[in-house]
Amino acid sequence: MNHLLLCSASPRRRTLLSELGLSFNVVAPDVDETTLLGESALELPVRLARAKARAGLTVHAGDAVVALGADTVVVVDGTTLGKPRDRADADRMLTALSGRTHQVVTGICAIGERECTAHVITSVQFRVLSPSVRRWLVDSGESDDKAGAYAAQGRAGAFIERIVGSWSNVVGLPLAETLELLTRAGLALPWTLP
Repeated sequence: MNHLLLCSASPRRRTLLSELGLSFNVVAPDVDETTLLGESALELPVRLARAKARAGLTVHAGDAVVALGADTVVVVDGTTLGKPRDRADADRMLTALSGRTHQVVTGICAIGERECTAHVITSVQFRVLSPSVRRWLVDSGESDDKAGAYAAQGRAGAFIERIVGSWSNVVGLPLAETLELLTRAGLALPWTLP
């Protein structure tokens, strides 16, 4: 029987999978997240998800596993926003998202009996974020280590007017699509066990 190996340092992904009752081990592979020349906002997160899943498999020793890798970017006006370098960069990102609709793009990869990949796009509309609101969000530390410098499940959620698509994608992992890939890769989900 295969076991799930989450190849991600994201605490949000751990929480989402745990809330489904899934048990898993975690490895946080070190993968260069630099965008390749000419790489699109759809290609980048899928490539990184695949690289994380493959890297996780190389460091994991033990039972047969299905490795799950994921990566998320935020796209506004064709510009890809990853994780902010520092708080000034977080403010720059929130300024770009203020009063605008952007897309959250997550690439997912499950490797087990077969390798399966997908990407999920969710549109998010923010209210206008005043300088004091942006400063409040950034100073909270909530922007740190999050694509687009915000957490929809945190303080920034109060300024989201509309989400079209997967809510869990915006939080960190599109669950419906992830479960489908895990099944295709050979993981038995708790509700399918005898």
